[in-house]
Amino acid sequence: QGKAATLHQLAGIYANLGEVEQAIAFYQQSLELEEKIGDVQGKAATFAMLGKLLADEKGDFDQALNYLQQSLDILQHLRSPDAQTVKEIIAAVQQMAGD
Repeated sequence: QGKAATLHQLAGIYANLGEVEQAIAFYQQSLELEEKIGDVQGKAATFAMLGKLLADEKGDFDQALNYLQQSLDILQHLRSPDAQTVKEIIAAVQQMAGD
């Protein structure tokens, strides 16, 4: 789990620096690892961050909503209180997309 978390943190750092493509690459690597080790909670967090990044920085609302929905599905399945936060992010992205 350590390596996936590190990739996740690196992605966040690159996103903050405005290195969006690099951040996306790290999030995707993180997802692959989380998938491999069965870290569903980590996967939900990565999907949410990736979705938010794509919406905020790339204006790719369709893909962003796809990732955010996957995050929400996992969190609801886990009965996580974070599901509410992801619902709010989805609503904000839908507004940005002009739906």
